[in-house]
Amino acid sequence: MSTENLPQSPQQPVRKPRVAVVFGGRSSEHGISVVTAGAVLRAIDRTKYEVLPIGITREGRWFLTADAPERMAITDRRTPDVDELAESRDGGVVLPVDPANREVVYYEPGSVPKALGEVDVVFPVLHGPYGEDGTLQGLLELSGVPYVGAGVLASAVGQDKEYMKRVFTSFGLKVGPYVVIRPREWAQGGAAARKKIVDFAGEHGWPLFVKPARAGSSIGITKVDDLSGLDEAIAEAQRHDPKILVEAALRGREIECGVLEFEDGPRASVPAEIPPPDAHAYYDFDAKYIDSTPGIVPAPLTDEETAEVRRLAVDAFEAASCEGLVRADFFLTDEGEFVINEINTMPGFTPISMYPQMWQATGIGYPELVDRLVQAALRRSTGLR
Repeated sequence: MSTENLPQSPQQPVRKPRVAVVFGGRSSEHGISVVTAGAVLRAIDRTKYEVLPIGITREGRWFLTADAPERMAITDRRTPDVDELAESRDGGVVLPVDPANREVVYYEPGSVPKALGEVDVVFPVLHGPYGEDGTLQGLLELSGVPYVGAGVLASAVGQDKEYMKRVFTSFGLKVGPYVVIRPREWAQGGAAARKKIVDFAGEHGWPLFVKPARAGSSIGITKVDDLSGLDEAIAEAQRHDPKILVEAALRGREIECGVLEFEDGPRASVPAEIPPPDAHAYYDFDAKYIDSTPGIVPAPLTDEETAEVRRLAVDAFEAASCEGLVRADFFLTDEGEFVINEINTMPGFTPISMYPQMWQATGIGYPELVDRLVQAALRRSTGLR
């Protein structure tokens, strides 16, 4: 029987995957997260994806924001803010904690909540606590929404420098000397905690680096050259985290390497070198983002050194059970040994950041990099995997 004359069902247009780019957040890295989001919004392929920008304020409120990457840049040495981009301060957005329903809902006081449509994947370009540390990833797991980057465990490990180092050590990766001071040690008067640091300096020498244990972008870090600067450095680190990490200085070169998840597993980029910045004591926040100290890509290493650091970067990715992407930071010591400093599970992603620069030098440009990350997230399910 011919079907030529039977009525045909109209073809439903295929909807493009909807990507929610979530940025800002409650951490001290709020502004850099906004800059990163601007770069992602500028690069993402609008012929392939629908995009929904969602900003989280410093107070933790979620807002729809302008899709305006030109307003999400560092201007006059000042980072942008979600409050400047929110379309309305009256209404907010929520993700339903229901795996059967991925619709983002917009609400205003006194009005009926409005469904904004289903989200297929979240690109969480948040840095630091309350976003990069497994908290947002846990929410997305409960919601059943796929997302770019590391899962709950890897995000938490990647944020806490103490446990990151413990994991690396257990997998045979070399880390530098460090000591951790927990909040309860300060609560007991602080004398014993301070003595622990002084004893550590006596064993390993000055300078020391005093850091918040769970922060990034070099925020809250102080290079301490002698005992006179210790108390001020401790206070600065505690402004960002009650738990602090103190590291011995390592003599050598700073080498970074990017890892990206491909269909057949993680691969490493060509490495980069971070030269000592001329106007800064070390590679701090201003050197990274305000004065844009350039890295050297590719790093001037031997073929053997390049192969070794790329292998170690993938090993670190696997040790922490990462997914999607990682930037692994190393020291190449004067003795010729690679020592891993840390990983970043959502590294700086601005156009001047080292992660996209390393992949550009490896042959993957920024738009393709963003697309690969979104596609990797779409291939993964939430839940145990």
